[in-house]
Amino acid sequence: MTKICLVRHGETDWNAAKRIQGRTDIPLNDTGKWQAEQAGLYLKDVHWDVVISSPLTRAKETAHLILKHVHAPLVIMDDFIERDFGDAEGMSLEERQKLFPDKQYPNMEPLETIQDRMLEGIEKVRAAYPDQRVLIVAHGAAIHALLTTLADEQMDLQNTRLVNACLNNVEWTDGTWKVRDYNVVSHLTQTSPS
Repeated sequence: MTKICLVRHGETDWNAAKRIQGRTDIPLNDTGKWQAEQAGLYLKDVHWDVVISSPLTRAKETAHLILKHVHAPLVIMDDFIERDFGDAEGMSLEERQKLFPDKQYPNMEPLETIQDRMLEGIEKVRAAYPDQRVLIVAHGAAIHALLTTLADEQMDLQNTRLVNACLNNVEWTDGTWKVRDYNVVSHLTQTSPS
């Protein structure tokens, strides 16, 4: 059984300011570094065969901070890059609500495209690392798109906002992907130093 833990990257200044990032390459802030460190400490007692990261800086920084505690090779995969939000990239929440109240941003990557890309990505992972434990560091919208695709009818994830550095576990069992849990934040219960 292939087990995948999808980790959302730690916080950035744009996350804190509610600016939409998408493919814009923003680094972690101090809170984000602390969150990634906490994720690594939480994950260290389980054996992981590989850590895979999106190519964006915030994901790679999160992966490197986790790798201070988890001993596994790091692989960068473009499949797990964030959704492209088109003309809304960099806009604040207020700007987006004013200009695009329906959340249909011009030139945005279609939902079906990101769902297909994320599904193809985890299928590549399953083929490359069968019956292994894999950590994937990715992004909120990308992980959400995958989880909503994999979730069964008992799970309603549509309005779930994934927290920075949350953990989301899926596994391949009985010929299908199953969402075991999502938005796990118990490792972030202490107060951040910032």
